[in-house]
Amino acid sequence: MALIDRECVRRLLQSEQPDATLVFVQGDCVVLPADEVDDAHKRLVIVRRDEIASRVPEGPLTEEALEELATRLDNIARDLGA
Repeated sequence: MALIDRECVRRLLQSEQPDATLVFVQGDCVVLPADEVDDAHKRLVIVRRDEIASRVPEGPLTEEALEELATRLDNIARDLGA
């Protein structure tokens, strides 16, 4: 079962927060502004939106692009031991 899925990536990319950050908290992915990530969760930060901007294709975001990003981010989450 994936830790990070397309909906989680979609929430990150569509967040109105300029510093949107994807964090894995208690078994769930959560999108928070960077300044709301406390010390206890800093090691569970998966990615900030600005870090993946170059991987987001121009134009409409397809389900395939979301799936590819979700797979990459899921691997990062697993490497962090989430």
